[in-house]
Amino acid sequence: MNKDQIKGVAKDIGGKAQETAGQLLGNEKQQAKGLAKQAEGKTEKSFGDAKEAVKSAIDKI
Repeated sequence: MNKDQIKGVAKDIGGKAQETAGQLLGNEKQQAKGLAKQAEGKTEKSFGDAKEAVKSAIDKI
Protein backbone atom coordinates (compact mmCIF):
# COMPACT_ATOMS: atom_id res chain seq x y z
CA MET A 1 0.00 0.00 0.00
CA ASN A 2 1.42 3.40 -0.94
CA LYS A 3 0.96 6.85 0.57
CA ASP A 4 -1.68 7.88 -1.99
CA GLN A 5 -3.84 4.90 -1.09
CA ILE A 6 -3.50 5.61 2.63
CA LYS A 7 -4.22 9.33 2.28
CA GLY A 8 -7.18 8.57 0.04
CA VAL A 9 -8.75 6.16 2.50
CA ALA A 10 -8.17 8.63 5.34
CA LYS A 11 -9.89 11.44 3.39
CA ASP A 12 -12.79 9.16 2.53
CA ILE A 13 -13.29 8.22 6.18
CA GLY A 14 -12.98 11.84 7.28
CA GLY A 15 -15.51 12.85 4.65
CA LYS A 16 -17.97 10.23 5.84
CA ALA A 17 -17.62 11.51 9.41
CA GLN A 18 -18.11 15.10 8.25
CA GLU A 19 -21.16 14.15 6.19
CA THR A 20 -22.67 12.28 9.15
CA ALA A 21 -22.02 15.20 11.48
CA GLY A 22 -23.71 17.49 8.99
CA GLN A 23 -26.72 15.19 8.84
CA LEU A 24 -27.01 15.02 12.62
CA LEU A 25 -26.77 18.80 12.94
CA GLY A 26 -28.96 19.51 9.93
CA ASN A 27 -26.10 21.39 8.28
CA GLU A 28 -26.27 20.87 4.51
CA LYS A 29 -23.01 22.75 3.92
CA GLN A 30 -21.09 20.29 6.11
CA GLN A 31 -22.79 17.37 4.39
CA ALA A 32 -21.71 18.72 1.00
CA LYS A 33 -18.14 19.27 2.21
CA GLY A 34 -18.10 15.71 3.52
CA LEU A 35 -19.30 14.31 0.21
CA ALA A 36 -16.67 16.34 -1.65
CA LYS A 37 -13.96 15.07 0.68
CA GLN A 38 -15.13 11.49 0.10
CA ALA A 39 -14.91 11.96 -3.66
CA GLU A 40 -11.43 13.44 -3.33
CA GLY A 41 -10.34 10.53 -1.15
CA LYS A 42 -11.70 7.92 -3.57
CA THR A 43 -9.93 9.64 -6.46
CA GLU A 44 -6.64 9.74 -4.55
CA LYS A 45 -6.98 6.07 -3.60
CA SER A 46 -7.68 5.15 -7.23
CA PHE A 47 -4.54 7.02 -8.27
CA GLY A 48 -2.57 5.06 -5.66
CA ASP A 49 -4.12 1.81 -6.89
CA ALA A 50 -3.01 2.65 -10.44
CA LYS A 51 0.52 3.39 -9.25
CA GLU A 52 0.61 0.02 -7.48
CA ALA A 53 -0.61 -1.76 -10.61
CA VAL A 54 2.10 -0.13 -12.72
CA LYS A 55 4.73 -0.97 -10.11
CA SER A 56 3.58 -4.59 -10.01
CA ALA A 57 3.67 -4.83 -13.80
CA ILE A 58 7.20 -3.41 -13.90
CA ASP A 59 8.32 -5.80 -11.17
CA LYS A 60 7.08 -8.75 -13.24
CA ILE A 61 9.20 -7.73 -16.22
